[in-house]
Amino acid sequence: MLRTPPQLFEDFEAGLMTREQLHVAMSFHARTLIEEVVEASENPLAAWWEGLLAKKTAARLVSRHGERRVRAIFAALADVPDFLPAHWLWNANHPDVPVHCFLRLRKEPIFRIVSILNQGGILTVRVEYGANDKHETTREEFVLGQKLRGGFEVTSRRAVK
Repeated sequence: MLRTPPQLFEDFEAGLMTREQLHVAMSFHARTLIEEVVEASENPLAAWWEGLLAKKTAARLVSRHGERRVRAIFAALADVPDFLPAHWLWNANHPDVPVHCFLRLRKEPIFRIVSILNQGGILTVRVEYGANDKHETTREEFVLGQKLRGGFEVTSRRAVK
């Protein structure tokens, strides 16, 4: 199971891993980021197009739901165990990282928000992730409730066809 950097630091602080194990686990995240940068530099047109689509989609999400709520949703999803896109969503609460950076619309593995439904403070979020092929894409629905200290937490999760 791939752990996000905040989860790795929690494990380290709890004494569940050594400093060396933390460094090895964090180096995986660093290599992944470097590979993304190299890929983007090898095909700048595709990277520009992906970025443009992500900016447009993020602007639509933010205009409908607000940036704080969208970031809180991403942060809650990042805490879900065995959720592949958590690898990209773990720093969603950092305002220095633009919202569009968390969306992967065409480049695999994809991550798309299909819908966000707010019913009295309880959010239902449908996402697609994984393969770009419609028959191989994983679709899930998450129900998010508010935490006492702000933000959201996933209360239920189910696969959607």
